[in-house]
Amino acid sequence: MATQPSYDPLETLQSDLAHLVQQIPSLQHGKWIQQALITLLRISNEEIDRLDWKILTASMQDMERAFQAFYPYRHVRKITLFGSARLPSDTPEYQMAVDFARCVTQQGFMVMTGAGGGIMQAGNEGAGPDSSFGLNIQLPFEQGANPYVQGDKLIQFKYFFTRKLFFLRESDALALFPGGFGTQDEAFECLTLSQTGKSGPVPLILIDRPGGDYWLAWDKYVREHLLSSGLISPNDPSLYTITDRLDVACDAIAQFYRIFHSSRYVGEKFIIRLKEELSEEEIETLNQDFSDILVSGRIEKSQALPQESKDDTFDLPRLVLHFNQRDFGRLYQLINVINKMGVPTEETEHPERK
Repeated sequence: MATQPSYDPLETLQSDLAHLVQQIPSLQHGKWIQQALITLLRISNEEIDRLDWKILTASMQDMERAFQAFYPYRHVRKITLFGSARLPSDTPEYQMAVDFARCVTQQGFMVMTGAGGGIMQAGNEGAGPDSSFGLNIQLPFEQGANPYVQGDKLIQFKYFFTRKLFFLRESDALALFPGGFGTQDEAFECLTLSQTGKSGPVPLILIDRPGGDYWLAWDKYVREHLLSSGLISPNDPSLYTITDRLDVACDAIAQFYRIFHSSRYVGEKFIIRLKEELSEEEIETLNQDFSDILVSGRIEKSQALPQESKDDTFDLPRLVLHFNQRDFGRLYQLINVINKMGVPTEETEHPERK
């Protein structure tokens, strides 16, 4: 009787790695795969603890699950709803979140929440299971997944930081309802990333129940203790919109993508992709009103740059400027002005496609 060959996991791993290394030069993202492998190999030569390896491995597994879950929906715009897990379904805030999620879903957005109860459940309820993502994290209390997120759209995270990464990475808009420490943390995190340019420009809407003053009191604190002391820029309040009206909240998001499509950097050039080309007169107005945010030169019309040849937005018209990467409140004001220009077609009135 023939002897079965023994299975050596280490030998199989070495063979798989050798095969991958041979393939790297021909892979689409070979440069980044190579850098990731080099980083792992470099860490393996360092004196780090077992716990460090557990953190590294678990965070990579968090990201792997999220990358796989979001990839099929990468061209659909998404909005994240933050808010308290403790607000019951009979509160005005809960119903406001249900109605808001239903409204933005009708605009073409998918809705992302933390998958828990309260405002999170309200958001998923309003959006419905087909348009809902739940980014769940296991806690010793409060955080079972709500019944409105299911299957491959319910993503389990071990760490808050990887979960928050995907909330912000995947979001084309952010809506915050009243909440506790977590909601306050998320509000300031979103503002910090917008203020520093670590997150691309997206609408940030702070929504209260009708007649409520939760966010108005928060805004008063920001203005009296941060703005008046010079701790934030005078234009930073332009990063957010406060409202207690459903129509205003939904319209603020739709209007943000009326002409503006998206943005990116190519070297030192800031590229603003547009759904409609602006006229020469409109470009002149932008240069007159926003020259203060330019390091040099002017705001210029452009088609896609050579570095964008593989970009899905290659056919969209663009604006190119040397933005100072400091006055992001003014950048939001620029986008607001752009969105009041042009003559939108029927297609530009629907923001759902990235």
